[in-house]
Amino acid sequence: MKVCSFLPAATEMIYQMGLEKHLCGVTFECRSDRPKVVRSHIEGNNYSSSEIDKIVSQSKAQGRSLYYIDEDLLQKISPDIIFTQDVCDVCQIDTAYVQRAIYKLKKQPQLIPLFPKNLDDVFDNAITIAKAIGKEENIYRLLASLTKRTDNIIDTLRANKAPLRKVMLMEWMEPIYNCGHWIPYQIAQAGGVDMLSNPSGYSIKIDWDKIVLYNPEVLVVSPCGLEIGRAQKEVYVLEHMPGWHDLKAVKNNEVYFADSNLFTCPSTKLVDGIELLAALFHPALFENLKEQHSASFKNISDKIIA
Repeated sequence: MKVCSFLPAATEMIYQMGLEKHLCGVTFECRSDRPKVVRSHIEGNNYSSSEIDKIVSQSKAQGRSLYYIDEDLLQKISPDIIFTQDVCDVCQIDTAYVQRAIYKLKKQPQLIPLFPKNLDDVFDNAITIAKAIGKEENIYRLLASLTKRTDNIIDTLRANKAPLRKVMLMEWMEPIYNCGHWIPYQIAQAGGVDMLSNPSGYSIKIDWDKIVLYNPEVLVVSPCGLEIGRAQKEVYVLEHMPGWHDLKAVKNNEVYFADSNLFTCPSTKLVDGIELLAALFHPALFENLKEQHSASFKNISDKIIA
C-alpha cells in the first residue's frame, strides 16, 4: 500500500507507529526523507512574524493558497491513500485543494481528511490512520504507552497537591494570537490553566491589554511553524509592549520559547508537549522531564540561538 501524507502530524504518527514503509510522499515541512509532494510559495524565506501574517491575510483575501502540489510527482507515485487536513488552510494544504489536484490522476486515491479539535480527536485520528493502512494493532500499543506517561503526570500532581499555574501560551507574536484547539487540554493535563485560550476552537488575535490584565504566572511563546531560535529573535516585539516588565511571568523569569511541533502539530507527539509544560509549570516535581526535553525550550534569559 502506498500512502501520501499531506500534513506533518500524520507523517509524525506514521513514523511513531512504525508504518513508514508505506509512506511514499510528504510535504516540505515533514521531518522525512520521502519525496516532497506539497510545497509552499513562501518556503525557505526568512520572513518576520508580521510579514508572514500580512502574506497570509493577502492570500486569503485574494482566494489564493499558500501551497501547491507537484502533480507530476504525485502522478508518478500514484498513491492508494492520501491523508489531508481540514483544520487550518493557513498551516497546511486542505482537502478541497487536494481534491482538485487529483482530478487528473489516472488512479484516484482515497482521500482521508483529518479534523482534530481536541486532544481526544488527535488520538482518534491516529487510530484512523492505522486502520486505513491495515495496522490497527500498532496504534493501540502506542496509545497504551502514551496514556501511561500522561497518567504519571496527573498522579504526581495529585499526590503533591500541586496548585494550578495561571499560564498563557501564544501561538503567534505579531500580531499576538492565543492558543486553541487541543493546546488548552495539554495545558490542563500539565497542571496549568489558560483562561485566554479557546479550547476546541481556532486561535484568535488577542489584545495586549487583556494579557496585562490577566497577568499570567507562566508565559510560553510557541509561534506556529517557527523554530525556537527564530522566535527568540523577535522577543523585542513583546519587550516593547506597555506593562511587559510588570507581568508576573517576566518578573519571575518564567517566560519560555518552546518547540511549536509539540503543540501546533496535532500528532501523538503532543504528549511530549504535555511533559514539557508540566516541567515548566512545576519544575520541582518534574526535574527529569525538564532534562529530557531540554532541547525543546529556551528561557527568555537564555542566549539567542544563531
